Amino acid sequence: MSKSRLDTLLDFVQADPKDSFARFGVAMEYARLGDNEKALENFRKLWEINPDYTAAYFQAGKLLAKIGNKEMARHVLSEGIQAAVRGDDLHTKSEMEAILAEL
Repeated sequence: MSKSRLDTLLDFVQADPKDSFARFGVAMEYARLGDNEKALENFRKLWEINPDYTAAYFQAGKLLAKIGNKEMARHVLSEGIQAAVRGDDLHTKSEMEAILAEL
C-alpha cells in the first residue's frame, strides 16, 4: 500500500521542519482535503519560518474568503501584499489586491 500525498509531505516536514515548500504543500493538501483548520495552522507555521512566502498568503486568503472569514482574509491578504512588495513579487501582489477588492 502506498503512502498518501499528505503522509509523504508530512514526512518531508518532519525531516526538515524549516522546508517552506514542503510546509506549503502540507497546507495545500489539508485545504484540498477540506481540513481548513489544519491548512490554516500550517500556513501560520510557514509564515513563522518564512514570512515572505507570498503564495501562502494568497492561498490562505482565498481559503479564508471561501469559508466566509472575510475579516481574517482581508488581514492575511494585506500582510501578503506587504510581503510581495518586500520580495518584488508584483504578480502575486496584483492577484491578492484583486481578491481583496472583491471582499
